Amino acid sequence: MELFRLTVAEARKLLDKREISATELINSVYRRIDAVEDRVRAFITLTRGQAAEMARNAGTKIKSAGPSSPMLGVPFAVKDNMCTKGILTTCASKILFNFTPPYESTITSRLNDEGYVLVGKTNMDEFAMGSSTENSGFHVTRNPWDLKRIPGGSSGGSAAAVAADECIAALGSDTGGSIRQPAALCGVVGMKPTYGRVSRYGLVAFASSLDQIGPITKDVRDSALLLNSIAGHDPLDSTSAPVSAPDFTAALGRDIKGLRIGIPGEYFIEGIDPEVARAVRDAIRKLESLGAVPVEVSLPHTGYAVATYYVLATSEASSNLARYDGVKYGFRAEGKDLMEMYMKTRSQGFGAEVKRRIMLGTYALSSGYYEAYYRKALQVRTLIKKDFEDAFKSVDVIVTPTSPSAAFKAGEKADDPLQMYLSDIFTISVNLAGVPALSVPCGFTPDNLPVGLQFIGKHFDEESVLQLAYAYEQATDWHKRDPDL
Repeated sequence: MELFRLTVAEARKLLDKREISATELINSVYRRIDAVEDRVRAFITLTRGQAAEMARNAGTKIKSAGPSSPMLGVPFAVKDNMCTKGILTTCASKILFNFTPPYESTITSRLNDEGYVLVGKTNMDEFAMGSSTENSGFHVTRNPWDLKRIPGGSSGGSAAAVAADECIAALGSDTGGSIRQPAALCGVVGMKPTYGRVSRYGLVAFASSLDQIGPITKDVRDSALLLNSIAGHDPLDSTSAPVSAPDFTAALGRDIKGLRIGIPGEYFIEGIDPEVARAVRDAIRKLESLGAVPVEVSLPHTGYAVATYYVLATSEASSNLARYDGVKYGFRAEGKDLMEMYMKTRSQGFGAEVKRRIMLGTYALSSGYYEAYYRKALQVRTLIKKDFEDAFKSVDVIVTPTSPSAAFKAGEKADDPLQMYLSDIFTISVNLAGVPALSVPCGFTPDNLPVGLQFIGKHFDEESVLQLAYAYEQATDWHKRDPDL
C-alpha cells in the first residue's frame, strides 16, 4: 500500500511501531502531489521546506518518546484562511496575495504542539464565499472523481486534497456548509463541530456568528481523532465555549440499537436529485437494520434558511471585510487621494462574489432597511434554532442529505448566484442553529459521483453524531473507494 493512502489512525500505528518514518510518509505525500496536483489544483501554497523539517523533528520525538500524540508526524493540509506564522495566508483573494501572518491561529498552534506536518495551504472560494471553489482569486480546484466538475466549497481545496490522497487529513472552515458540502461531493468525511467547540482565533473572519473550523478526513475515526486535538476552550476567542471536550473516539463502536434518528420531510423536497434521495433513503434503511429507530420530525422553518443566512452572513461580511482598505497590509492600488485609493484597492482586490456579498450586507444594515432585513433575519434564526430544539426532544440525531445534488460541472452555475446559493440548502440551517453535523459518503450516482449523508446532533453532542456515523460507515464500504487519477 502506498503510504499516501493511509488514514491518520493507520499512519499513527505504523509510525509508533517504527515500520515507517515521518520523512518517508511526507515524501510519499509529495510524490503523490507531484503526480496529480497539476490536474486537481487543491493547493495555493506548498510548504516543502517546512514540512521536511517538521517531519525530521517528529521522527526524533517518536524515537525518543515512543507512542505519542495521534498527530505527531502526520501530514495535514490547512485551508488558506487560517493564520500560519511566517507562511502565506491569502484567503484565495488578490487583496491578501502577499500577506504573511505574524502569529499562529490557535488550531494550527495546537497541531504544531502535537507535532503535525504541514503539507500546504489549500485553495478555497475567496474569503470562504462560495460553494464550488470557482470563486478563488487564483485558480479553480477540480473534483478528483471527475476533473470536469467542482469539488464543492468553500473548503473545496481541503476536500479535494483528502480525496486525491494529497494529504492524510485536512482542516476546513464551515460557515454555511463549507466543510460538509465539499466533503459530500468529494466522497470524504467532513465535520462541523458545535459553534464554540473549536477556537476561531486566527481564522480570517467571514461571518463571525457562523464560522467554525472542523476536520476533513478519510474516515470517521480520523474525524474523532482530529477533533480531540482541536476542540476545547480558548481564552483568546471570546466566542469559545467554556465546555470541556470529551474523548470523541470513545463514542466509536457503541451499539446504536434504539438510537432514535429524525427524518425531516423538509429535506426531501422537489428539486433534489432522485439519485441522491435514493442513496440517502437506502442509508436510512441500513441504519434501521443496525437497530436505529427512524422517527419523522419537522423543521418547519427550513424554507426560510437560505434567505435568512444570506442576510446575516453578508451583513457580518460587510463589517468584517471593511478592514481591507489597502492601508495596513495586503494589496494596495494607487489613487490621487485617500478615497480613490480605498475605492480602487477594494474594487481591484476583491472578486465579483465577495463584492456582491459586501454590497448585499451593506444594504441590509443600512438606515431604513436594518429593521426589515437584518433584524427580521435574526428573529427567523431564533425560530430555526427552536425547530432543532423541538425536534431533539423526540430524537437523538437527525439524518438528512448533505447536498441536493452530486458535483456539478465547472461553470454550470457560475452565472446564476441563486442556484449556487441553493447548493447549501441542506447545510445552512445547522450553522444558523449552531449545532454539530457530519457528512459521510453513502453512495454513488450512475456517473460515479459521491453522495453525502448528513448527521445532525444536539449542541455539544458530537459524540452521538460520531457514534451513528461510525456505525453506518463500518457497515458499508463507500468510504473505501478511491477516485481514479
